[in-house]
Amino acid sequence: MHSRYEHNGLVWVDLESPSREEVEDVMDEFGIGSLTAEELLLPASKPRAELYENYIYLVLHYPALRHSHRTKEQEIDFIVGHNFIITAHYDTIDPLHKFSKVLEVNSLLDKSNLGDHGGYLLYHMMKKLYHAVEHEVEYIRHDLAMGEDHIFSGHEIDMVAELSRSARDLLNLRQRIEPHREVLRELESGGAALFGAEFAPFLRSLSDEYYRVHNHIMRETESLHELRETNNSLLSTKQNETMRILTIMAVLTFPLSLFVAIFDLHVASNPLADAPHAFWIVVGAVAAIGVTMLLYFKHRKWL
Repeated sequence: MHSRYEHNGLVWVDLESPSREEVEDVMDEFGIGSLTAEELLLPASKPRAELYENYIYLVLHYPALRHSHRTKEQEIDFIVGHNFIITAHYDTIDPLHKFSKVLEVNSLLDKSNLGDHGGYLLYHMMKKLYHAVEHEVEYIRHDLAMGEDHIFSGHEIDMVAELSRSARDLLNLRQRIEPHREVLRELESGGAALFGAEFAPFLRSLSDEYYRVHNHIMRETESLHELRETNNSLLSTKQNETMRILTIMAVLTFPLSLFVAIFDLHVASNPLADAPHAFWIVVGAVAAIGVTMLLYFKHRKWL
């Protein structure tokens, strides 16, 4: 399936899970090499940038933890020339869909603020995509804020799983975003050569957008580490308190059980064997010993 948009002399062809016939038609129209055409038919394992005489070929992977329709990772292939841009992907990309609506509105209103070559379209698309990643970070930030409230309201055990899920999401964001650094560095040098020096500030702006989003991810990662340490400390304290209480209970019950067991022996020398109130004597002795031990523990501040 493919969509085609035209605005101010620029053409954008958006391919979603394209067939070989669709790719061949587009490649013939815009003079794209056969090797690049083959790359569009199958997902790529790593992001990269390839510079050609009349176009730039980019492969980038974007995280989509909550906005993906199929997977947690969305690959987008960009082929950018002077008067065209071709995008290929294997899932519905919400930021690209929103950008197509912007392009349609600009075409209807005859606005021309998107630039005069394909590099500007690439710039605006990638800005939208990085904003979508930032929204993913905002979701995680919201989860961490709620987690902080739960940590201090006695839900430390439940928060172990919640914090682990947030850690997994942040790790996925970092793994998808960090390879962009090298691609953007190559794009910054190759894009200026293809589109002119006046386009260089826009390419630097894209790099700045990447670093801004990456810094947000790292800040949330640091916050997560602090929350996890706090949660682990509270959980450890609660477990230690539980163990302390169980230990005191064991210390209390063991001598009392031993006392009762001794006087329960059916032997001739048992002084309570024939006593008419033996049961109440044992109960009283157990109660007295128990209270004495409790007072001693409290005096030593063990309770």
